[in-house]
Formats: sequence, structure tokens, C-alpha cells
Amino acid sequence: MKYDLVTELDRKVFAEELQPELPKRLFDAHVHAFDKTCFPEGFSLGEKSCYAKFGGEHPTALAKKMFKELLPGIEVSFNCFGSVNPNADRGRDIPEHDNKRVFAMAVVSPEDPAELLEERLATHHLVGVKPYPNLAAEALGKAVNDVTPLDLLTAGQLEVLDRAKGIATVHIPRKERLADPINQTEMPELCRRAPDTTFVFAHIGRAYFMRNVVGMLDKLAECPNAWLDTAMVNHPGVLKYAFDHFPNDRIVFGSDAPIAWLHGKSVEINNQYAYLMGEDYRIGTSIFDAEGAVEFTTFFYEQLRAILTCGLNRSQIQQLLWFNAERLWINR
Repeated sequence: MKYDLVTELDRKVFAEELQPELPKRLFDAHVHAFDKTCFPEGFSLGEKSCYAKFGGEHPTALAKKMFKELLPGIEVSFNCFGSVNPNADRGRDIPEHDNKRVFAMAVVSPEDPAELLEERLATHHLVGVKPYPNLAAEALGKAVNDVTPLDLLTAGQLEVLDRAKGIATVHIPRKERLADPINQTEMPELCRRAPDTTFVFAHIGRAYFMRNVVGMLDKLAECPNAWLDTAMVNHPGVLKYAFDHFPNDRIVFGSDAPIAWLHGKSVEINNQYAYLMGEDYRIGTSIFDAEGAVEFTTFFYEQLRAILTCGLNRSQIQQLLWFNAERLWINR
């Protein structure tokens, strides 16, 4: 089964299930936007990379096009950052943005001097940073699963962010993710070390199944500068638990586009999770429906579907999909 960017099933799901419930404005806090020029000549992300569907890149203009295709009639703003691939040139990998409808962050490694980060933020008028475990692992000579939250940003980088009252979108490390004891200690500590920085912990702390979230948000909820984004979470139970156990005015919607543009769904299996893929690309633990037995809609729609099953009223949905992000990004 071949999937176009937007299928007839997608249009049906939007018209019948999503459009009647969604607000007229939506903010996506988690978009990867970059073009090929940030990579060395001849470099390829690989034919199974999700970016292969988009020619090996996902520039801001394509993200805008996809939002128009998938959310017709809805005004979309978004926050984006470049590639977290270590081969990308972070100095050139700055997404196009206007700080009105589109905002941008610098991808950062611990090897980047604080002075260079400060210059990059000021020169490009960026709202903050996107650290990532694989970049920290490479810089520090550690295995990726041995990286801790406090490894992601240096003390100097945190000082720069704090002076700027910036935002850090944090993909936490370690195999057990949110449930890891070191993460449970260091995530609140990160918030305490930079109290004027807003830390948006991506993917609800990478809690894609129930055992990884139950009882794991309490310490973080006590930190006033700790936020969550919902990127790639389409598990209604995980979402509802987060809405019930974390301040709702500090949760924002995120999609993880362009992964979110692919057709598939993530599922919990025996305290694990896997991506059921309608398209033959690899995103973590993937199970590809090679026989085309199931017709999928996009991960993007599955995320919105799951949110709408959590019993939120219209005001709460608007808060999650727009007003919280408006406060943090647009009215900053």
C-alpha cells in the first residue's frame, strides 16, 4: 500500500472526528525543520530514514504546507529546531522563522562554548535550545544510555539560557526514561539550577506506556519552570494520567513532525511500546505492515485523536493546543 502525503482516509478522519472538536488555532511546540545544506556534501540520512519521504530534508516551508494540508481552516503556529544528527552543522542549521508564527531553537551540544551559544541565540533571535542525548554522548565520550539530564547542557550554557529567560526542549536520556531513578533526581535539579529557564520535557518524558508514567510526574510537577510536551504520544492512558497529575497550564501539544506526517500508530505491548508502520521507514522500534493489511492515518492525527478521548472540555483543549504555548512563546 502506497501512502500519499495526505490520503482519503486522512481527510475523512479530519472531517468527521477532528475538525468538529479542534479549536481554530493550534500551536505545535515540537517540529524538526532543516534542509540539506546543513549536512556535508554527499551525506545521506539513509533510505529508511523518515526524512527519505521528503527528499532527505524538512524545511520550514514544507512544515507550513503540511499543516495547511492536514489542518485546513486552522491557524497553526509552531516551534522548530534543526536536525539532531551529529553530522549536521549546528551553526548553519537554523530553521527559517519569524518569531510571530514560527519560532526556532538552536540544537546544542555540550561541546559548544557558552559564548558561541549566546551569540547564536542573539544573532538569530532564537527562543532557546534543543539538547539531545546522542550529541551529549559524543561530546562526553559516553554511551548514549549512560548520559544523564545534567550532561545535556553545561553550566555555562545554563547561565546563558537563564539570562535570556530561554526555553529548552529536553529529550531525556536513559533506557528507563521518565522512570529512571537518575532522571527522577536530575530533571528537577536541572530546573533548580536554571530557575529562569523553562524546561519543556519532550514526549511527556518519553513515557509512551503506562508503567513509565504512573507515579513519575510528582517531583517534576513541583518545579514551576518544568513543562511537558505531548510529542508522538498517542496513548490515551498516558495522556490522561499526565493531564490528571501535572499542572495543565504547563503542558503543550507537540507532534514531532515530520515523523508525525507518516502513517502509523504506536501501541503498548507488555510494558513496552512499538511503532506500527504503514510505511517502510524506521523510527525506533518499528513493525512494518509489509502486507498492507491495515490502512493507517498519520501519527499526527492519532495524537490528536488520543487527546480528544481524554475527557477534556473545550476550554481545556484550547488551553493545551493554543493558550499555554501562546503564553510561553508568542507573548514572551
